[in-house]
Amino acid sequence: MLVSLKNLPRILRAPFFVATVTQTLVGTAVAWHEGTFHLGYFLLAAVGVVLANAGTNTANDYFDHLYGNDEANQEWTPFSGGSRVIQQGLISPRGMLALSLLSYGLVVVIGLYLTWLRGWGVFAFGLAGVALSFLYNAKIAYWGRGLGELVTGLLCGPVIVGGAYYVQTQRVTPEILWVSLPVGLLVSLILYVNEFPDYAADKSAGKRTMVVMLGRRRAMPGYILIILVIYLAILLGAVLNLLPWPTLLTFLSLPLAYRGVRGIYRFYDKTPQLIPVCAVTIQLHMVTALLFAAGYVVDKLFV
Repeated sequence: MLVSLKNLPRILRAPFFVATVTQTLVGTAVAWHEGTFHLGYFLLAAVGVVLANAGTNTANDYFDHLYGNDEANQEWTPFSGGSRVIQQGLISPRGMLALSLLSYGLVVVIGLYLTWLRGWGVFAFGLAGVALSFLYNAKIAYWGRGLGELVTGLLCGPVIVGGAYYVQTQRVTPEILWVSLPVGLLVSLILYVNEFPDYAADKSAGKRTMVVMLGRRRAMPGYILIILVIYLAILLGAVLNLLPWPTLLTFLSLPLAYRGVRGIYRFYDKTPQLIPVCAVTIQLHMVTALLFAAGYVVDKLFV
């Protein structure tokens, strides 16, 4: 089945690409703060991460269709339940898988080029990213027991943030690993909140997410706990001098965190009312990550 170009952004879930570029920006900002920045390497890394995200999104739709998850989902939202393009006949399952493999193939090409330019460390980050993101959708998310949430945090934290930093500096430091922790958790939080409207479909398809394992009510405090760990990690990093003090600008996103906590507490089992909570969780990720990067800019230019 040929794919209409006008439907391609929806099939790839292109609006979510902004988040992955933001994670790349954070890692690059840390490198710039240390005196190393190559625009070309940043752009190549950003394109590679976007393509990996496209591969992940399309693989997610393919495997959720294969396991019957999306077909069983009666509570899908703009942020969860897949893109619905297979269900609406806009692309065949085989076409979706082909798009996923094509996206990953382009990631490999960019990764090998950057490996030639910057060393084998890039290959290690790229291999971890491609393998984990594909396997997450194919198997890991269905194994559950927290593995899906953990892998998502690792991919969007140490792999993307650390990889972007490595492309610039050709090293890994305790600081970049600490920076990657709250950034990865912010993405795990997005996945976690989207598991609430997906609860019934995930359960019927045997996808053992944390929300399925615990039930919606018992899983609700987990959202609050993740937020607490995010801000505590940033505060502790500043206190231990692992992070510059201006990174505490991230606390300006606390009003968004409060809206998310209040919403999940009230509407954890009411999908229509939970949609704004999913939206504000995405906003929380974007704003906090950008403030993180801004903190490094402020520290270098004004402190």
